[in-house]
Amino acid sequence: MNNNGYKAISDYGIIGNLRSVALISKDGSIDWCCLPRMGSPSVFASILDAHRGGFCKISPAGGGIGTQKYIGDTNVLKTQFQLDESSFSIVDFMPLEGDINGRNGSKAPPEIHRLLECQSGSVEVEIIWAPRLDYARKTTGMEKSATGWIARCGPDILNIEGLENEKLVEDNYGSFLRARFRLDPGDSKAIVIRWGSNNNSRHDIDKTISALETTLKTWSDWADREGLVEKRVWAGDQSRMVTRSALVFKLMNIADTGSFAAAPTTSLPEHIGGVRNWDYRYAWIRDAAMTAQALISIGHQEEAVDLLHWFEEVSKTCMECNRELQIMYGLHGETDLEEFELEHLEGYKGSKPVNIGNKAFDQFQLEVYGELVSTAYELARRGHQFTKDIAKFIAWVADYVVEVWERPDYGIWEVRGEPRHFVYSKVMAWVALDRALLLARHYGLEGNIERWQAEQERIREEVMQKGFDKDLNSFVQSYGSKEMDAVNLRIALMEFLPATDPCIQGTVNRIMEDLMENDLVYRYISDDGLPGEEGAFGLCTFWLVDVLALSNRIDEAERIFNNIVDHSNHLGLYAEQIDPETGEFLGNFPQAFTHIGLINSSLYLAYAHGLEIPEHDPVGTPKHRENPIGYAHAGTTGNENYKENK
Repeated sequence: MNNNGYKAISDYGIIGNLRSVALISKDGSIDWCCLPRMGSPSVFASILDAHRGGFCKISPAGGGIGTQKYIGDTNVLKTQFQLDESSFSIVDFMPLEGDINGRNGSKAPPEIHRLLECQSGSVEVEIIWAPRLDYARKTTGMEKSATGWIARCGPDILNIEGLENEKLVEDNYGSFLRARFRLDPGDSKAIVIRWGSNNNSRHDIDKTISALETTLKTWSDWADREGLVEKRVWAGDQSRMVTRSALVFKLMNIADTGSFAAAPTTSLPEHIGGVRNWDYRYAWIRDAAMTAQALISIGHQEEAVDLLHWFEEVSKTCMECNRELQIMYGLHGETDLEEFELEHLEGYKGSKPVNIGNKAFDQFQLEVYGELVSTAYELARRGHQFTKDIAKFIAWVADYVVEVWERPDYGIWEVRGEPRHFVYSKVMAWVALDRALLLARHYGLEGNIERWQAEQERIREEVMQKGFDKDLNSFVQSYGSKEMDAVNLRIALMEFLPATDPCIQGTVNRIMEDLMENDLVYRYISDDGLPGEEGAFGLCTFWLVDVLALSNRIDEAERIFNNIVDHSNHLGLYAEQIDPETGEFLGNFPQAFTHIGLINSSLYLAYAHGLEIPEHDPVGTPKHRENPIGYAHAGTTGNENYKENK
């Protein structure tokens, strides 16, 4: 489990309150948390530096590894320690209450509650509280307060309450508290960590228990409400995996704005010891739009509506100045995301640099325009009426694509070399115009329809001429290259060509031959301007499942799907990447992209098996193209041809 003080990325669970999150390992240690917001500097960061990063650990005296599970369909985490003659548990949560469907309906103080309960025997519990505020860039001082202890770094304050027999200890990296006490059978105790000034009102365990009950209800009301697709299509383990993925998505959702983070962490490496370490605590248009589309597909439409409104709000200056959208924004609309290194942190298992910010924010990417208009179209199909501002925004996006689609860009993977004519980027420019035309045809979107249609046809002709290599019988990564790119699996999913088209099938076969190892798929294997390697990409693996399912290659799809499902961690969570040889998690965690893939692949497999899809016709299916108006009719099933062929 340990490597110089580091745990496997897969050893963590996550809690949160739609403002921030915390990662908690199986040994009871909070090793990553930023307060009061997900994008704030860290208060605990030992996942990025085991010695100086800071943590809060609760465990049996002498240590131990617990087992973790979520309580029902919630983001409340329980870690159970079973000792020789005793057992006790920690229930970790961040308080949350109110209506969390969409934004602005919930309340969430910046707190972490850790409820300890002894079930049998007597146990000596040890707590180590070692906060290192502001990414441990400066010294964090500690002082006693009327209700507990305060950690202070400049104007930033973190409180802890509930300790007993604590001692202030110094080491080479600063001050920390160590406390030990005994719990007997039936005993319970609350430890509360709170951001901000101490209110001088002592916390008691009844407040924690009440907050726990409210938090459990808030999460389960969202996850288990009537009408959600996964509750009607699947049962058992698959339903639980889909629900867990939806709950992970929701943790990435910022309740105050409606934005979505790509992941709640920074600089977890794509290769141990490598330099591919990025800050993902931002709202990428691409990631967030894919996330919203996945939530739409299982019945959570409010989040997608709020996201579209948020993107329209933060993009107003781009529209007014007729310049390209930023590919990402801060979670509260920040536009300057300058990247810099935290040189004092050694990085996960020595993987430097530890980066804050992301300099790809000012790249030009065509792909994001297709994602935005596609999200708008999926909402329209479900009866959502757009405001005049949103309609104007969508029409502007289409007009802008007409102006810029012939430019090279940096592609979906944000290469740090020279811009190129990426094939998938051109396809997504086609998607932007295609969905805009469908919105105009069926939902009254006003705009330059004739020009949209003319440019859409030009894009198709160019992609087929320059993006498909006849010798390889496959779409390639960029014009003139011979490289494979797994993102081209989405060419069929976005309806540029049917999944059964020979060009798509040739691409699928070539990707399986060149990019797949142990049934896991790499993004690409080509020069992207950076040194080092990376693992197989979870989302790309799910894309392969989707296209195989649409191609009636069901046995292959199920084999690959079952394999990656088996690679989830003990809680059903995924990182961005997986080492195909060892199964080790790589990259930021948990990753919204990968959970998007699981939800969508579950839908495509259900469709391929002819199951009733009561909510919608999946994108990429013939029925989606033929049925632009709203929902599939009750009783409509999926791939009827597949059922007949079986």
